[in-house]
Amino acid sequence: MLVRARTVVPMVGEPIENGAVQIEGDRIVAVGKFNELKTHQSDIIDLGERILLPGLINAHCHLDYTSLRAKIPRQTSFTDWIRAINAAKAKISPPQYVDSINQGFAEAARFGTTTVANLTAFPELISQITAPIRTWWFAELIDIRQQPNDVTRIAENAVAQLKSAGHWGLAPHAPFTASPNLFRECAKIARRQNALLTTHLAESVEELEMSSEMRGPLRDFLGAINPNLLQSNGRTPVEELIRSVGSVDDRWLIVHLNSIRGSDAQLLADQSTKCHVIHCPQSHEYFGHERFQFEQLRVLGFNICLGTDSLASNEDLSLFAEMRRFKQTYSDISYREIIEMVTINAARALQQESMLGCIQPGAFADLIAIDHADANDVFEQVVNNTPPVAWSMVAGQQL
Repeated sequence: MLVRARTVVPMVGEPIENGAVQIEGDRIVAVGKFNELKTHQSDIIDLGERILLPGLINAHCHLDYTSLRAKIPRQTSFTDWIRAINAAKAKISPPQYVDSINQGFAEAARFGTTTVANLTAFPELISQITAPIRTWWFAELIDIRQQPNDVTRIAENAVAQLKSAGHWGLAPHAPFTASPNLFRECAKIARRQNALLTTHLAESVEELEMSSEMRGPLRDFLGAINPNLLQSNGRTPVEELIRSVGSVDDRWLIVHLNSIRGSDAQLLADQSTKCHVIHCPQSHEYFGHERFQFEQLRVLGFNICLGTDSLASNEDLSLFAEMRRFKQTYSDISYREIIEMVTINAARALQQESMLGCIQPGAFADLIAIDHADANDVFEQVVNNTPPVAWSMVAGQQL
């Protein structure tokens, strides 16, 4: 088929006016001017006065918690929020989690997302779900309540449950909920299975206080659960992660980095290959975290992506809203560069560079269309688009 639009935004190269994308099966085979690509044999889909661009990629979300939208009031501290979400999660049954995940997929698709990196605390539920969009399933692992020698069983059980998914990875939750042994076990399995890894790191000041100074509300909360897990190490969360796994390389999607200190960013930049950094602007605002050090991370050459986090700390699963929130904070960053964070940058983080997040021959036919507005800059129009999207396609199939 041939899909035509007023403007095609391939994200690799410049926008194409009166552009078209030729598709065979689930792949793009040609991109260019409509008049040059149309043939009498083509099945033409004319999207009219719309902008056609790659499907968006959410580099970090928790669809488990879609049902928790507006259920957790803002708390006075990050630790209080952890208490609140734990209490809310305890009331959700496995069938309700399945419904919550399916609701999340539907919302993400309406908002123009065609690929998600989704963390789930319940990998055993994956076989019950048919995802309508591309999904990298990450099993979120915590061993704060487990015995120290359980890490192999925890990780291997997760891998067995993940194998029903086409794309998967492991997500030791955070240095304050997953032991160094669990981090090491996950890293070992990922190397052996060529899988991806993700974790929440340096998310809050309370995490930094607990790790480096052995004080604060998070330390008190976790110490009451398992005092043996906590050690006064004088290290930042970043330093602790590097010490635990040895190399935090480009296999890792590192989420947050809100509270980094001293040489933390440089330590990550000095690894054999750089990890990918995921920022969640609306969730960041919800918690009132200190400023995300985008400028420093950008100068050091990190690949920076955007995610929505969960609806326990966000209003929706719209990456358009995340882009707008980011632009409000970092007004000097171009609209194009912001869109790259949810397209080509995120594809690179998932090791799908040139396959996702772009419109070019050989890439998957994951496309979305939005209505054309009056602004001169097409990239500005994309960022300021209000979902739902007008049209979308995944793997050559219209949604």
